[in-house]
Amino acid sequence: MTQPNSTTVTDHSSGTHLGHPADRGHLLTEQRLPASANLDALPSAGVLGVINDQDAILTAVVREAIPVIASLVDAAVARMRRGGRLIYLGAGTSGRLGVLDASECPPTFHCEQGLVVGIIAGGDGALRKSSEGAEDDPHGAATELTRLNVGADDTVLGIAAGATTPYVLGALALAQQRGAMAALLCCVDETAARKAVADAPLPVELSLIIIALPVGAEVVTGSTRMKAGTATKMALNMLSTAVFVGLGKTWGNLMVDLRATNAKLRDRAARILCGQCDLPRADALTLLDEAGGKVKLALVMRHRQLDASKAQRLLDEHHGILLAILGPPR
Repeated sequence: MTQPNSTTVTDHSSGTHLGHPADRGHLLTEQRLPASANLDALPSAGVLGVINDQDAILTAVVREAIPVIASLVDAAVARMRRGGRLIYLGAGTSGRLGVLDASECPPTFHCEQGLVVGIIAGGDGALRKSSEGAEDDPHGAATELTRLNVGADDTVLGIAAGATTPYVLGALALAQQRGAMAALLCCVDETAARKAVADAPLPVELSLIIIALPVGAEVVTGSTRMKAGTATKMALNMLSTAVFVGLGKTWGNLMVDLRATNAKLRDRAARILCGQCDLPRADALTLLDEAGGKVKLALVMRHRQLDASKAQRLLDEHHGILLAILGPPR
């Protein structure tokens, strides 16, 4: 499958009809927080203390969602082994966080561009300048999903703090129609999310995986770039990291699936090879060069006493997972 750039965007914000908006006041993300009721009367340190106190609850909220996140990780890994992709899709802050996580995967895990894709409503400009009207179009992502040729091996994760964004829910429905696995990450409880999905403008199958992070009311009422944004960032970071661990991009906690293309990475690679292969630094660098700068390949060459082609064949046979070839690192 031809992989597009890891960060793609779509713009279907024209023609938005404001009309009479639905009352979203029942959503947790729209409630007022008693602890910040006098926010503007506090000194700066007091404002920061309130924010920090609220942020402190987020780890526990995300932890509760780990079983669901894990199920999505396992499903995504299985599909990505068949050539599929992990596709994030959202509007506003949610879209920006998806694009950010997608953009960080290639340099962190040396994955190919386009293995993780970020789509944001409103186009590239929405990364820097708000284009909130684009989120109201349930068909807004259709062109992008078609261009990406989304299919059965892909996993599409919609991100919507309140679980009601038409752009996101519509995209999930369209992704399901194309055979993709669909999931929703939101910051309301699962019951509220299921109701929002049931009321979606386009029909979404009830098999949808929902990662619910009910963070509660925001310090600034309705400002979901705060607790909701932080919890979303945590969950996405966990999700993508676990996916790439599952794909064999680490050995233990070592970032071994890297290619030493600059001084920093060459130094890191040399230190890994020195520690895991009992080599002097100069010899480790020589081995690295023989492996074309690929640390994982160099490790297999050294430990199994193989040339580069045979070592690569062994890696391919084991889906690139060093644990299956060399056992655990020291």
